[in-house]
Amino acid sequence: MPLDLSASSIDLTRQLVDIESVSGDERRIADEIEQAMRRMPHLEVTRDADLVVARTDLGRARRVVIAGHIDTVPVNRNLPSRFETEAGVDYLWGRGTVDMKAGVAVQLKLAAELADPAVDITWLWYDHEEVTSDLNGLARLARTRPELLSGDFAILGEPSDGAVEGGCNGTMRFDVVTRGRRAHSARAWLGENAIHQAAPVLELLAAYEPETVEVEGLAYRESLNAVLIGGGVAGNVIPDECVVHVNYRFAPSSSGEQAEAKMRALFEPLGEVRVVDVAPGARPGLDDPLARQFVAAVGAEAKPKYGWTDVARFSALGIPAVNFGPGDPGLAHTDDERVPLAQITACESALRTWLA
Repeated sequence: MPLDLSASSIDLTRQLVDIESVSGDERRIADEIEQAMRRMPHLEVTRDADLVVARTDLGRARRVVIAGHIDTVPVNRNLPSRFETEAGVDYLWGRGTVDMKAGVAVQLKLAAELADPAVDITWLWYDHEEVTSDLNGLARLARTRPELLSGDFAILGEPSDGAVEGGCNGTMRFDVVTRGRRAHSARAWLGENAIHQAAPVLELLAAYEPETVEVEGLAYRESLNAVLIGGGVAGNVIPDECVVHVNYRFAPSSSGEQAEAKMRALFEPLGEVRVVDVAPGARPGLDDPLARQFVAAVGAEAKPKYGWTDVARFSALGIPAVNFGPGDPGLAHTDDERVPLAQITACESALRTWLA
């Protein structure tokens, strides 16, 4: 059955959740969204692979981009969706309820119903967010059709517990490689143990005290952690290489180049540093009048976003952006992923009030 946009945002969330759309398999849900949007005479609709853009063109002075991804991580016995009550709170349970089909449902309902908003709106639903950056639909559109992303302010419907989370931390992954010399373990003195040489790397990480950096009034907490480690050849061989894989989450006040320079200064005295990837963060941009109006409409104090999200892509285009959506981000990707029903309707109400 086609999407019923006359249904409540709660029921629309359930419709979306029950369309399985693991990354790489978004075609059906993208088809449903496109068909639903093309029924709306006030919207200009563009399809790019499995990404759908729907825009108003009312000649307003300001344009807002409101985006959400339509893919999920793999299902693990958590479909179809169901309603449940826990400790007196009513939830919708199932893969994608939090990350982020509840947010998408709110956006779809408002896109259909707000024919005369106070600002022009670009509604955007994109594919491949949960996989590698080179496949990300938003990144693809930024490369091929950047004019479709133009705007004065952006809202990404990532789960934020119904609060406004400004900007996001940057993220960097790198290897610290220590080297030795192979030898038979019975004659260990003839070799140099690369795993043992990694001890100072681990000691530095264990002792490191991450900074909390204030950016535009929000306190971004950084983190630095070993997330993988590998080394060894065989049970009777002294290893000649050990690799410690490190993840650094850094405040949006630092560029990717600055973050890399800082990590190299820390770790290069201990081993070879090989950068795997760097994704700069996004400044919150809460000094923009639209952003201030939005925070006021939501009625909550803005918070920092510690994890990296696609608001960074808007920031790179010079567009201030925030995260705002229903659902506890701590439940994203979990097997008991579930969203409070009251948060879905509250997010819809806040967005509707601000846009209308």
